[in-house]
Amino acid sequence: MSQFENEPDTFVFKPVKILHIELAKRFECPVHFCITQTDTLPNAALHFRAQFFIFFSTENTRSRNLFWQMDETTFLAQKNTGWIEVIAGCMFSGKTEELIRRIRRAQIARQKVMIFKPRIDNRYSTDHIVSHSEQSLVSTVVDTPEEVLRQSTEAQVVGIDEGQFFSAGIVDVCEQLANGGKRVIVAGLDQDYRGKPFEPMPQLLAIAEYITKTLAICVVCGNPADRTQRTSNSHERVVVGAKDAYEARCRHCFNPPKD
Repeated sequence: MSQFENEPDTFVFKPVKILHIELAKRFECPVHFCITQTDTLPNAALHFRAQFFIFFSTENTRSRNLFWQMDETTFLAQKNTGWIEVIAGCMFSGKTEELIRRIRRAQIARQKVMIFKPRIDNRYSTDHIVSHSEQSLVSTVVDTPEEVLRQSTEAQVVGIDEGQFFSAGIVDVCEQLANGGKRVIVAGLDQDYRGKPFEPMPQLLAIAEYITKTLAICVVCGNPADRTQRTSNSHERVVVGAKDAYEARCRHCFNPPKD
């Protein structure tokens, strides 16, 4: 990073390299840190792009202990503070792909990660989460939300794919994990094949600190799509499938079932 001075000359950023290794070990993530002469840290941070920043004030020389992640959801959190992120959208919108991207970044940062998927989701693999674009990560298959809680004791980051296939208990499990200082990332369908809210995703969206809405491309007209069109004749709410049974549709082209 180069030195930056803004036009009003309100603050000056001068990158420093001392204590970099020690800070990276302490906060268990890649670190970029700067010294600023004022307290306008969030505005100043917008001039830089990096995974995390730790800011120090030259006025009191005390660590502000702020994380600022510039290339996805903005996080301002003290050490050991947990939170919930929800990635929601229709099928083929890149939910699992985004989950994998975030998990891989956590792994690069040498954070302890656990990834879970419901046993019912066996479309591409029985022991990996797999996106429709064929990206994958090794995961732990579980039958109940309680298994997620029991097996996440040592994890710093917990990833959960296909959240809509879990029982309502997953909401309380995510709350307990976040309250325990963990970063929880849940990906799942927010609507079922009728275009109705797909529980327990609405409840997870309500308690999440950070929400990402993903959109696909409508196969009929090419506009952004946020609904899942079932192409089979099944009337069960849960039918595991991919392109053989579903299409992404926009609001205009979506045809909800008549039953």
